Amino acid sequence: MARRASRPAAAPAEGPSRRVLVLGCGALANELQAIVGTGGLEHIDVECLPAKLHNRPALIAPEVRARLDRLAQQGRTYEQVLLGYGDCGSAGAIDDLCAEFERAHAAGNGPSMTRVPGAHCYEFFATAPRFDEMSEAEPATFYLTDYLARHFDLLVWKGLGIADHPELAELYFGNYRRVVLLTQTPDGSQRARVEACARAGAERLGLPLDIVETGYGDLETTLTSVAAPRRNTVHSELAAPRHNDEHQVPA
Repeated sequence: MARRASRPAAAPAEGPSRRVLVLGCGALANELQAIVGTGGLEHIDVECLPAKLHNRPALIAPEVRARLDRLAQQGRTYEQVLLGYGDCGSAGAIDDLCAEFERAHAAGNGPSMTRVPGAHCYEFFATAPRFDEMSEAEPATFYLTDYLARHFDLLVWKGLGIADHPELAELYFGNYRRVVLLTQTPDGSQRARVEACARAGAERLGLPLDIVETGYGDLETTLTSVAAPRRNTVHSELAAPRHNDEHQVPA
């Protein structure tokens, strides 16, 4: 079972030299940019790793380490790092990496590191109590985020091979009873587009669709708890067209 990270306490603001990095999943790039851009968080730098790492979650922690090493070689060092990931199927490897960095930081070597609490983006967008309530109400639920709804055909229908082998649809989704769209999009026209994509996806699966407005949930709460006055830059490597959210592979 994936481990939940505790919510980080707000760090004390120190001064203009303190730097904070949010290193997140490329599937969350739009959400991270929106939170930073509208929240007055100019002190935070944002970097994103490719969203396709969720197809191979064992690589997430090594890729996080590699990106931090690369940034350090470029002279970009940080006092604090927030990972824009849940456990994300890493079997605790992301938490182990955070613990390693925390021990080093306590010894005066390198940045502190924590992650967004929750097993995955579905949980931290909805928040743990609400996600648990939905899961208990109907365990056989396939969840969509805005990103996965927009790219349903690419990441689900084609990504799982159903486009070429339609018989796989029953294998993957035969035990599901509903689709739930967890939507973050506040804009009306964008929301309509996302909901239309989710509805089309649910129809292809032959399942009813429920829509739950979550906003950014614990992603926003955790990110805004990071206090350190600094500039903001954004660098993202996305696995799909613009508008990126973490995606899910059915069990």
